[in-house]
Amino acid sequence: MASKQPRSRGWVIGRLAGAPVVVTPSWFVAAAVLTFFFAPAVRSRAPQLGGGGVTLVAFSFVLLLFVSVLLHEAAHAYVARSRGHQVTELAMTLWGGHTAYTGTQRHPLDGALIAVVGPATNLALAVLAAWAAWAADGVAFWDVLAGPASVSSVGVWLIVAAGFSNAFVGLFNLLPGLPLDGGQILEALVWRVTGSRRRGTVAAGWIGRVVAVGVLAAVLGWPVLHGSLPTTANVIWAAIVGAFLWQGAGEAIRGARRREVVDGLLARSFAGAAVSVVSGSSVADAARAVAGVPDAALVVVDAAGSPLGWVDPAAAAAVPPGAAVSTPVDAAVVPFPPGSAVEESMGGQELLEHLAATSAGARFVPVVLRGSVTGVLDVARVAAALRPR
Repeated sequence: MASKQPRSRGWVIGRLAGAPVVVTPSWFVAAAVLTFFFAPAVRSRAPQLGGGGVTLVAFSFVLLLFVSVLLHEAAHAYVARSRGHQVTELAMTLWGGHTAYTGTQRHPLDGALIAVVGPATNLALAVLAAWAAWAADGVAFWDVLAGPASVSSVGVWLIVAAGFSNAFVGLFNLLPGLPLDGGQILEALVWRVTGSRRRGTVAAGWIGRVVAVGVLAAVLGWPVLHGSLPTTANVIWAAIVGAFLWQGAGEAIRGARRREVVDGLLARSFAGAAVSVVSGSSVADAARAVAGVPDAALVVVDAAGSPLGWVDPAAAAAVPPGAAVSTPVDAAVVPFPPGSAVEESMGGQELLEHLAATSAGARFVPVVLRGSVTGVLDVARVAAALRPR
């Protein structure tokens, strides 16, 4: 699955698409649990293998599943980079894996391409493994699914395991609901049809919740339809997967609402009035300049009109009246961080990324129009607009 997440903690085992490949501690928990769960299925379909062979094939299935997920995420990463995103990590986790990248998707095609290549890679590998199993031992995958099959070696079983692991990863991720890749494809389709990414995300998120319930119902209902009860292991597995999908879908819906707020941000709407004075002017001159503009911020600019900083009213008021004429206003200036000036028309994610990169914790940054100061932006007001109501 492709995603935008903070850096994961774990062990870096290499780099792909310019980003670290991280194996998190939770992956080892998943590996142990999956080996335990897969062992009975291997035993029932290959009774000629001894206990050691069953464990080997089951664990090999887990390792091949790891490789399948890694190839899946690598496909996401390279396409994301080709679409102008910066890939920050590929992580192997309890839930399989994710690819994290930065940058804003500006067209539905971006999300669709990044999403579809992961499952497509796994399905292509599944077809290759099926061909290899048939060529090596005449084993057809449908024979293995139907029941115990005659397999001549553990090596062929590993090929079969590779095929099943890739088929599972590919098909499961194509289910049409967020947070799965199929949900991202659906999101892109609705975005393309309606012109609204928010609608696409919300639609795919709600369908993701339907998929979560559907997965739970399928795993628990299939045995009942065949006259038996689901095993404890299946109940636990279905509950964990269903909860993961439900949570991911809900987060996607909430993310769409946050993104709608972000998209509505505009620098000029957060800009307060400002009055400019040239560096070197006296405190008295600055006070006269701002006197006729209530609530305006006082901005000090250089000779070319570029903003240098804003005047702290408390610091300016602390200058004795008798010294106001001779004290330069620069003595009360709080400098703007270099490069923090914001164009009036800047908004949305671009505005947030600019503030994150340049504001350096400052309270105010200058707002400019074609290089001239038109106001000041209170960074705290932007942050407040992003908080859930």
